[in-house]
Amino acid sequence: MRLRALLDTDALGLKLLGGEDELDRTVRGVMTTDLRDPSRYLSGGELVLTGLAWRRDAADSEPFVRILVHEGVTALAAGEAELGDVPDDLVEACARHRLPLFAVHESVAFATITEHVVRQVSGERAGDLAAVVDRHRRMMTSGPAGGGPDVVLDLLGSDLDLRAWVLSPTGRLIAGPKTSGPALTAESCALLAAEHLTATRTGRRAPHRVLLGGTTYSLFPVRSTGRAPQTARDARESVLSDWLLAVEADAGDWAEERLDLLYGVTQLIAVERDRRDAARTVRRRLAQEILELVQAGAAPAEIAARLRVAAPVLLPGLGAAPHWQVVVARVDWEGAEIEEGPVAQALLEEILVDPLSAGPEPSDRIAVAHTGDEAVALVPLPAVSTEHDGSETGVLADALLESVRDPLTAGLDDDGRLTLGVSAAVHSAEGLRGALEEARHARRVAAARPGRVCAAGHQELASHVLLLPFVPDDVRRAFTARLLDPLRDYDRRHRAELIPTLEAFLDCDGSWTRCAGRLHLHVNTLRYRVGRIEQLTSRDLSRLEDKLDFFLALRMS
Repeated sequence: MRLRALLDTDALGLKLLGGEDELDRTVRGVMTTDLRDPSRYLSGGELVLTGLAWRRDAADSEPFVRILVHEGVTALAAGEAELGDVPDDLVEACARHRLPLFAVHESVAFATITEHVVRQVSGERAGDLAAVVDRHRRMMTSGPAGGGPDVVLDLLGSDLDLRAWVLSPTGRLIAGPKTSGPALTAESCALLAAEHLTATRTGRRAPHRVLLGGTTYSLFPVRSTGRAPQTARDARESVLSDWLLAVEADAGDWAEERLDLLYGVTQLIAVERDRRDAARTVRRRLAQEILELVQAGAAPAEIAARLRVAAPVLLPGLGAAPHWQVVVARVDWEGAEIEEGPVAQALLEEILVDPLSAGPEPSDRIAVAHTGDEAVALVPLPAVSTEHDGSETGVLADALLESVRDPLTAGLDDDGRLTLGVSAAVHSAEGLRGALEEARHARRVAAARPGRVCAAGHQELASHVLLLPFVPDDVRRAFTARLLDPLRDYDRRHRAELIPTLEAFLDCDGSWTRCAGRLHLHVNTLRYRVGRIEQLTSRDLSRLEDKLDFFLALRMS
């Protein structure tokens, strides 16, 4: 569609501020942004909508407009709700670069313009989608109780006879259809997310088709622009934060017109995601303020005052949080110049959500800041109980990654790593600085381990595990080879299972009876195997020193 048609549509509330000679330009999509540099989300031909939150002073307008023009944007529309009239410096910058500029009346929602453009761009090919978009517009303008992604999916089912689900990058269910049919299991969600991340990292063109349990699914990325697939400057900038739309259908034989319908739907879903991200801003700011106070060594009373403000926001109805935990995460990409802090921030917000919870809202109770290349989460705990063994419950490092390890490993591919550290719970502002350092040190322990996705908790910082990761690699290899290679060679030749026997023997604290029972062996057979281990290694498993050496070798191997 052309800009002139937008201007002639009174319901959109657009007023032309410059670019009268450019009204025959074609609009191929729409994007809403308040980023100072939205270039990574632009592919050309967009009408960009902005509330001007990126503008701090007059000097910001020129670089912002220059970026839009460089990326091939068709026109800019600025809302009047934030600053009143559109600033003169923005009008002048657009005039210099011949970028058409519109003012959007404060009574007109950006969603109204977005959906109008989606309908018009799809044109006659999108008769069925137009009905979906029209209903969705009414739902959105009726207030928060109107729906969300679930309503879009219900309309997909009723108007296009398609069952679809919205998933997070970790495979958590954001929204699903209410129509009859088998539900998508948590395991299936994780597998679909992993397939989507793998396809994105390898540069395959969407939609990505996956056969799962005899059913074909087509996976569409849900990006901020909501339009047809595009190539970002570097896929790693957003691969771990994009939602996806999984449709129970094979899109491989669809006509281009029908594909356009689904890309329009992803744009509607992206609007809902933008709402969620906007709501998250307050919690991010709270976490950032507390983190800065803690790192600056502020007085405990000052930190405690900020915690009192944060607690009711993060735990409504509780009034205060008796305990807090700190979680630190870092995403490292090999050979890439990427700002990794925001990537880790978005990912940690998702990881800290209960994997069994559905919908976009649960993560709105988590405050995550980022500093440098790491993300820091402040997790409020309504209560911390003590288990029978004396350990405290709360956020556990291994449990955090249990359900998301496979999808994230696929997204990290062979050039990325996620490492995560968790502190013990603290009950006062005085303990937060120590908790932060504890979580950071636990993350460094995790980083020293092999694997693409690793975590460590505070429990491990009081044992030998604290020391093992910092032993140089060549020393580790030499130590383990000297003790374990003779056993491995023997096992390969004779299938004697000496290594499993050694592990079980040490795990049973050298108890012959318990170890024989665990391995389902006669005690004499166990004694023969242990004797063979001692003979091959010239060690004595009745000596504490030799037991310890074997234990460490197994842990480092």
